[in-house]
Amino acid sequence: MSQAFDIKETYLKFLEEDKDLTMPIAAIESLVIMLRVKQPSTSSELINLVKSNIDTLKTSIPNAISLSAGCDLFMRFVLRNTNLYSDWESCKKNLVENGELFVRRAKESRNKSAEYGLPFIRDDDTILVHSFSRVVYTLLKRARTEKMVRFRVIVTESRPTGLGYFMAKKLREADIPVEVIVDNAVGYVIHNVDKILVGAEGVAESGGIINHIGSYQIGCLAKVNNKPFYVVTESHKFVRLFPLAPNDLPGSINRLIKEGTEEEKDSESMLSTHKLDFTSHEYITALITDLGVLTPSAVSEELIKVWYD
Repeated sequence: MSQAFDIKETYLKFLEEDKDLTMPIAAIESLVIMLRVKQPSTSSELINLVKSNIDTLKTSIPNAISLSAGCDLFMRFVLRNTNLYSDWESCKKNLVENGELFVRRAKESRNKSAEYGLPFIRDDDTILVHSFSRVVYTLLKRARTEKMVRFRVIVTESRPTGLGYFMAKKLREADIPVEVIVDNAVGYVIHNVDKILVGAEGVAESGGIINHIGSYQIGCLAKVNNKPFYVVTESHKFVRLFPLAPNDLPGSINRLIKEGTEEEKDSESMLSTHKLDFTSHEYITALITDLGVLTPSAVSEELIKVWYD
């Protein structure tokens, strides 16, 4: 008999217990636990169970671009694996075991991406970073501690979340020279910058990225000033979306964020802030991923391999 299971609670618990865990990995790990707990008795029940839990996650978690990518990847994994085994018991057992292996490999992808990115960091570089990205932080930290590369970082404050300050704090703890600038000052400092590194909430089919608000304008400035714009991310964030403009995101994702005290809301009642934007492939020099260094056009090829091979 199947036990009660709350997918959202399990997902949030994983994120709470491990602050370095990304949304797609937490989602996949939660779905693997769900399969172990619920013990579906037929392949049809299994597929319906996975679909319903994925829908619950997608609707209950805000701004869930990367979560959607992880869920869709796991759904594809389930559909592929249900047809590989002749009897249902071995199918169930292997699904859970392969799911756990899938999670372990996904967790290793951040270090693989950083490994591919190390040759891009050189002595005396000045690197512009936007917002906080775990994989960008891992790359910069490894370049400093393992390769002993000497470089400095300029971090945007990244309003409205202010995550740039958190990134600066982590870099300072890693003994990396860092300076925080206001978002409006990017154009002022970009002529002193050697390259730009950003992470991604999701990578669209076109090779463009969905990331913290402000990424698009930095991409535009990078192109005008002939500065390389690199995206450091993991392949499990490749998502089946095809935005056409910076604000062309699904309504559930491109939502308004209202933050601050009541007094701040009263005094800034005319201010509306968004959290994410889309940066088109034409502004991106390359994507540094666990699959290697890719051109934006290679993203669609990788998605085709996953979904149609």
